[in-house]
Amino acid sequence: MDDFPRLSQLPSALPELQEAARSAGFTMSCEPRTGSLLATLAATRPGGRILELGTGVGEGTAWLLGGMDETATLVTVELDDSVQAVARDRFGADGRISFVTEDGGPWLERYDGAPFDLVFADTWPGKFTHLDAALALVAPGGAYVVDDLTPVPGWPEGHGAAVTDLLAALEGRSDFRTTRLTWSSGILIAVRIDAATGTSP
Repeated sequence: MDDFPRLSQLPSALPELQEAARSAGFTMSCEPRTGSLLATLAATRPGGRILELGTGVGEGTAWLLGGMDETATLVTVELDDSVQAVARDRFGADGRISFVTEDGGPWLERYDGAPFDLVFADTWPGKFTHLDAALALVAPGGAYVVDDLTPVPGWPEGHGAAVTDLLAALEGRSDFRTTRLTWSSGILIAVRIDAATGTSP
Protein backbone atom coordinates (compact mmCIF):
# COMPACT_ATOMS: atom_id res chain seq x y z
CA MET A 1 0.00 0.00 0.00
CA ASP A 2 1.27 3.46 -0.91
CA ASP A 3 0.86 5.60 2.21
CA PHE A 4 1.97 8.88 0.66
CA PRO A 5 -0.87 11.46 0.48
CA ARG A 6 -2.62 11.60 -2.85
CA LEU A 7 -1.98 14.68 -4.98
CA SER A 8 -5.55 15.85 -4.41
CA GLN A 9 -4.92 15.86 -0.63
CA LEU A 10 -1.84 18.07 -0.72
CA PRO A 11 -2.38 21.67 0.44
CA SER A 12 -2.26 24.04 -2.52
CA ALA A 13 0.37 26.14 -0.73
CA LEU A 14 2.73 23.21 -0.16
CA PRO A 15 4.98 23.60 -3.25
CA GLU A 16 5.67 27.26 -2.56
CA LEU A 17 6.31 26.56 1.14
CA GLN A 18 8.68 23.73 0.29
CA GLU A 19 10.58 26.00 -2.08
CA ALA A 20 10.74 28.72 0.58
CA ALA A 21 12.11 26.18 3.06
CA ARG A 22 14.81 25.10 0.59
CA SER A 23 15.74 28.71 -0.13
CA ALA A 24 16.01 29.46 3.58
CA GLY A 25 17.99 26.30 4.30
CA PHE A 26 15.21 25.19 6.64
CA THR A 27 15.27 21.39 6.92
CA MET A 28 12.84 20.67 9.76
CA SER A 29 9.51 21.00 7.94
CA CYS A 30 6.61 18.65 8.61
CA GLU A 31 6.84 15.45 6.52
CA PRO A 32 3.84 15.02 4.14
CA ARG A 33 2.59 11.81 5.75
CA THR A 34 2.70 13.50 9.14
CA GLY A 35 0.88 16.46 7.61
CA SER A 36 -1.84 14.21 6.24
CA LEU A 37 -2.34 12.74 9.71
CA LEU A 38 -2.54 16.24 11.21
CA ALA A 39 -5.18 17.27 8.67
CA THR A 40 -7.21 14.18 9.50
CA LEU A 41 -6.95 14.79 13.25
CA ALA A 42 -7.91 18.44 12.77
CA ALA A 43 -10.96 17.33 10.79
CA THR A 44 -12.18 15.33 13.82
CA ARG A 45 -12.47 18.59 15.79
CA PRO A 46 -15.22 20.77 14.29
CA GLY A 47 -14.95 24.16 15.95
CA GLY A 48 -11.84 22.92 17.70
CA ARG A 49 -8.96 24.84 19.22
CA ILE A 50 -5.58 23.78 17.84
CA LEU A 51 -2.05 24.66 18.94
CA GLU A 52 1.06 24.23 16.82
CA LEU A 53 4.43 24.61 18.52
CA GLY A 54 6.99 25.30 15.80
CA THR A 55 5.51 27.07 12.78
CA GLY A 56 8.63 26.87 10.63
CA VAL A 57 7.73 28.14 7.17
CA GLY A 58 4.18 26.83 7.60
CA GLU A 59 4.06 23.37 6.04
CA GLY A 60 2.45 21.80 9.12
CA THR A 61 0.29 24.90 9.39
CA ALA A 62 -0.98 24.34 5.85
CA TRP A 63 -1.96 20.77 6.64
CA LEU A 64 -3.74 21.75 9.87
CA LEU A 65 -5.67 24.54 8.16
CA GLY A 66 -6.64 22.14 5.39
CA GLY A 67 -8.27 19.80 7.89
CA MET A 68 -9.96 22.46 10.02
CA ASP A 69 -13.52 23.60 9.47
CA GLU A 70 -14.45 27.27 9.24
CA THR A 71 -15.17 27.58 12.96
CA ALA A 72 -11.94 26.00 14.22
CA THR A 73 -8.98 28.14 15.31
CA LEU A 74 -5.23 27.66 15.26
CA VAL A 75 -2.51 29.29 17.36
CA THR A 76 0.97 28.69 15.97
CA VAL A 77 4.15 29.60 17.86
CA GLU A 78 7.65 30.10 16.41
CA LEU A 79 10.85 31.65 17.73
CA ASP A 80 12.43 32.43 14.34
CA ASP A 81 10.68 35.45 12.85
CA SER A 82 12.39 35.04 9.47
CA VAL A 83 10.95 31.58 8.79
CA GLN A 84 7.56 32.27 10.33
CA ALA A 85 7.30 35.31 8.06
CA VAL A 86 6.80 32.91 5.14
CA ALA A 87 3.76 31.40 6.86
CA ARG A 88 2.42 34.81 7.87
CA ASP A 89 2.67 36.05 4.29
CA ARG A 90 0.83 32.98 3.00
CA PHE A 91 -1.84 32.54 5.68
CA GLY A 92 -2.10 35.89 7.44
CA ALA A 93 -5.45 36.69 5.81
CA ASP A 94 -7.04 33.51 7.19
CA GLY A 95 -9.07 34.61 10.20
CA ARG A 96 -8.79 31.20 11.85
CA ILE A 97 -5.08 31.54 12.59
CA SER A 98 -3.11 33.54 15.16
CA PHE A 99 0.68 33.83 14.95
CA VAL A 100 2.91 34.09 18.01
CA THR A 101 6.56 34.98 17.38
CA GLU A 102 8.54 34.16 20.49
CA ASP A 103 10.27 31.36 22.37
CA GLY A 104 7.69 28.63 22.94
CA GLY A 105 8.97 27.81 26.43
CA PRO A 106 8.16 31.14 28.10
CA TRP A 107 4.92 31.33 26.08
CA LEU A 108 3.81 27.94 27.44
CA GLU A 109 4.69 29.01 30.97
CA ARG A 110 2.72 32.24 30.63
CA TYR A 111 -0.33 31.08 28.67
CA ASP A 112 -3.51 31.12 30.75
CA GLY A 113 -6.24 30.83 28.11
CA ALA A 114 -8.59 28.01 27.19
CA PRO A 115 -7.16 24.51 26.57
CA PHE A 116 -6.69 23.01 23.11
CA ASP A 117 -8.33 20.04 21.43
CA LEU A 118 -5.19 19.24 19.45
CA VAL A 119 -1.59 20.15 20.26
CA PHE A 120 1.15 19.46 17.69
CA ALA A 121 4.63 19.90 19.19
CA ASP A 122 7.17 20.16 16.37
CA THR A 123 9.98 21.96 18.20
CA TRP A 124 11.89 21.52 21.45
CA PRO A 125 9.63 23.61 23.73
CA GLY A 126 6.53 21.56 24.42
CA LYS A 127 8.29 18.35 23.49
CA PHE A 128 11.79 17.99 24.93
CA THR A 129 11.42 20.94 27.30
CA HIS A 130 8.30 22.36 28.97
CA LEU A 131 6.48 19.07 28.37
CA ASP A 132 4.25 19.35 31.44
CA ALA A 133 3.23 22.87 30.45
CA ALA A 134 2.22 21.67 26.97
CA LEU A 135 0.31 18.65 28.27
CA ALA A 136 -1.55 20.87 30.73
CA LEU A 137 -3.04 22.70 27.74
CA VAL A 138 -4.62 19.55 26.25
CA ALA A 139 -8.37 19.54 26.82
CA PRO A 140 -10.17 16.41 28.13
CA GLY A 141 -10.36 14.00 25.20
CA GLY A 142 -7.87 16.14 23.29
CA ALA A 143 -4.78 14.86 21.51
CA TYR A 144 -1.09 15.69 21.79
CA VAL A 145 1.08 14.77 18.79
CA VAL A 146 4.87 14.74 18.42
CA ASP A 147 6.99 13.73 15.43
CA ASP A 148 10.68 13.29 14.52
CA LEU A 149 11.15 10.39 16.94
CA THR A 150 12.86 7.93 14.57
CA PRO A 151 16.67 8.30 14.49
CA VAL A 152 18.15 9.78 11.33
CA PRO A 153 21.73 10.68 10.35
CA GLY A 154 22.63 14.16 11.45
CA TRP A 155 20.54 14.28 14.61
CA PRO A 156 22.14 16.85 16.93
CA GLU A 157 23.97 15.57 19.97
CA GLY A 158 21.54 14.71 22.74
CA HIS A 159 18.50 14.31 20.47
CA GLY A 160 18.37 10.54 20.87
CA ALA A 161 18.51 10.74 24.66
CA ALA A 162 15.85 13.45 24.61
CA VAL A 163 13.54 11.17 22.58
CA THR A 164 14.08 8.31 25.05
CA ASP A 165 13.26 10.57 27.99
CA LEU A 166 10.19 11.98 26.21
CA LEU A 167 8.74 8.56 25.46
CA ALA A 168 9.29 7.43 29.03
CA ALA A 169 7.65 10.56 30.42
CA LEU A 170 4.60 10.32 28.15
CA GLU A 171 4.04 6.62 28.60
CA GLY A 172 4.47 6.90 32.35
CA ARG A 173 1.48 9.21 32.72
CA SER A 174 -1.87 7.85 33.84
CA ASP A 175 -3.80 10.80 32.38
CA PHE A 176 -2.84 10.09 28.75
CA ARG A 177 -3.32 7.07 26.50
CA THR A 178 -0.42 6.82 24.06
CA THR A 179 0.31 5.09 20.75
CA ARG A 180 3.68 4.99 19.00
CA LEU A 181 3.79 4.93 15.21
CA THR A 182 7.02 3.76 13.57
CA TRP A 183 5.96 5.58 10.44
CA SER A 184 6.75 8.84 8.69
CA SER A 185 9.41 10.51 10.87
CA GLY A 186 8.32 8.59 13.99
CA ILE A 187 5.16 9.77 15.72
CA LEU A 188 3.50 9.47 19.11
CA ILE A 189 -0.13 10.36 19.72
CA ALA A 190 -1.33 10.86 23.29
CA VAL A 191 -4.99 11.44 24.22
CA ARG A 192 -6.01 12.91 27.56
CA ILE A 193 -8.12 10.44 29.53
CA ASP A 194 -9.65 10.28 32.98
CA ALA A 195 -6.77 8.97 35.11
CA ALA A 196 -9.21 7.34 37.55
CA THR A 197 -11.14 5.34 34.96
CA GLY A 198 -8.61 5.06 32.14
CA THR A 199 -11.17 6.25 29.61
CA SER A 200 -11.80 9.44 27.66
CA PRO A 201 -14.13 11.93 29.40
